[in-house]
Amino acid sequence: MSNPSIEFAAKRRVETKGKHASSTENRRLVWEKIVWPLILDVNRSYFNLREYHAKRDQFCNTSNIRSSKVAGGLVSLLVKGILVKQRNIYSIHYRLIPYMRKRVTLDYGLVLREINAKR
Repeated sequence: MSNPSIEFAAKRRVETKGKHASSTENRRLVWEKIVWPLILDVNRSYFNLREYHAKRDQFCNTSNIRSSKVAGGLVSLLVKGILVKQRNIYSIHYRLIPYMRKRVTLDYGLVLREINAKR
């Protein structure tokens, strides 16, 4: 006889991610594939919306991902405090600027640890 709790757990793993997990995935995707490469391309700690849209469209076209999939990622980065918006300019958190100057590949996990670190 099969165990019903194991079958239920197996079915749950196949289902889609929860709201929190998909938001984190979108933030990570937008940061690692669009925002951080854009920061390194423009070689400054800020960018405007036009530059972001160009980089997003380029990424979406090459990766075959709909732009609606990454739509909430930028706003989510703002809410988390990783990006700051002033008028039409988006800038990165000040603790990330040394990484930009060294042109380090900065993954999302390190970003969170860096901006949330107590100093």
